[in-house]
Amino acid sequence: MTSLNVPSNASSHPLKKYINRELSLLEFHKRVLAQAKDTEYPLLDRLNFLIIFSSNLDEFFEIRVASLMQQIELSNHARTRPDDLLISDIVTTISKLAHEAVEEQYKILNYSVLPQLQGHGVNFIQYGDILEKHNEWIKDYFHNEVQPVVTPISLDPAHPFPGLVNKSLNFIVTLEGKDAFGRKIDLAIVPAPRSLPRLVKLPKSISGEAEYYILLSAIIQQHIHELFPGVTTTGCYQFRVTRNADLTVSEDVEDLAIALKGELSSRRFGRAVRLEVNKNCPETISDYLL
Repeated sequence: MTSLNVPSNASSHPLKKYINRELSLLEFHKRVLAQAKDTEYPLLDRLNFLIIFSSNLDEFFEIRVASLMQQIELSNHARTRPDDLLISDIVTTISKLAHEAVEEQYKILNYSVLPQLQGHGVNFIQYGDILEKHNEWIKDYFHNEVQPVVTPISLDPAHPFPGLVNKSLNFIVTLEGKDAFGRKIDLAIVPAPRSLPRLVKLPKSISGEAEYYILLSAIIQQHIHELFPGVTTTGCYQFRVTRNADLTVSEDVEDLAIALKGELSSRRFGRAVRLEVNKNCPETISDYLL
């Protein structure tokens, strides 16, 4: 059995033989991630394990971690049973283990899976990899497909921070100058359109015999300045919010279908439980988002 990293104050407790259920489930997700490192599996299966790990971790935060954080918010700092760990200690440990696991996930993706896919003629273009030969096609795709369905949201006293949908991809943009109405804008949010695929395949006329896919995020970053005419774009950083998606329905509800309909609608905008930001995001911006 895989050993668990638990708070040090639990080691001397007589109930240390019990394993906390949230930490145990997180260890299971890490074992799924470990399958992506196994070179005995076909390459696309390993990529699929990385995707499964991401999906599992999203649900883990949406349900399990959200429940723990809700208990902390209600000033319930009691110990869980039967493992007898403090809820606040469990959340701290989950944070540490999740950070380590996600870092391992990206190492496997960027230094093992993607280079091997490239060897088979399958290439993924990120923002820093865009070449001159891609520019014209990317520009046309942005103007025809992306720009019509993107709605930038400026952040100022008249426009508070928007309610962003659970697990949606967003960009926070730093700006300098005044817009066409003479308003000084420092920050703006650009939600990535959910109607478009996150991976876009380039035509054969550009890619040749190999297959080239470009990330939607790279296309948006390449032309983010065009969404803010009249002002200068000084930075653009991806971020993603995971929200509480647990369903809570009262036992004495009269119409279960109506109650569930309301819960399903509100779970897209539940309490934020996790923030993911790009590594190049300045600390001042990530602190602002937090």
